[in-house]
Amino acid sequence: MEEQELQQNTDATVENTDAQATQTDENAGADNAAASSGDVSGSELEKLQAEVAEQKDKYLRLMAEFDNFRRRTSKERLELMQTAGKEVIVSLLDVLDDCDRAEKQLQSAGDLAQVKEGIQLVFHKLRSTLQGKGLKAMESVQSEFDVEKHEAITEVPVPDESLKGKVIDEVQKGYYLNDKIIRFAKVVVGK
Repeated sequence: MEEQELQQNTDATVENTDAQATQTDENAGADNAAASSGDVSGSELEKLQAEVAEQKDKYLRLMAEFDNFRRRTSKERLELMQTAGKEVIVSLLDVLDDCDRAEKQLQSAGDLAQVKEGIQLVFHKLRSTLQGKGLKAMESVQSEFDVEKHEAITEVPVPDESLKGKVIDEVQKGYYLNDKIIRFAKVVVGK
């Protein structure tokens, strides 16, 4: 009986050892699987982190570049606004010089005809300088009233039916700058 018990204990021990070995093998297989999947996840994680870092770097560079662009264009726009009229002003300086000379001549001139002629020359030079810069006067008198170009100051009765709805008089001239209206003509319209 003792032999049987010993045999049973030995068998039980062997079974326990086999069970433990099987369990250890299963645990080791699970650990290896986890470790190998952890390696895959680890490399994927590193790859994703590198990609995120690269995208973040691109984003920061893009934001810095945009900020620099915004500052540069703002500065350029400010400079442009400050010097936008420079070309026109420089071209009008000659006319201003002529006005100064005409004013001196008015003080000492005795011949009214010469003074008128000199002033007419200054006015002509002013008009031609502005026309050279793209300024064009609007011809409104005797044309149809157009809301897009004219601003009606008043309406006056007209004796002739053909003048109804037409511009009778021009109170203030309208102007185009390079074919774009910069000032509407103030007109009197016939009714």
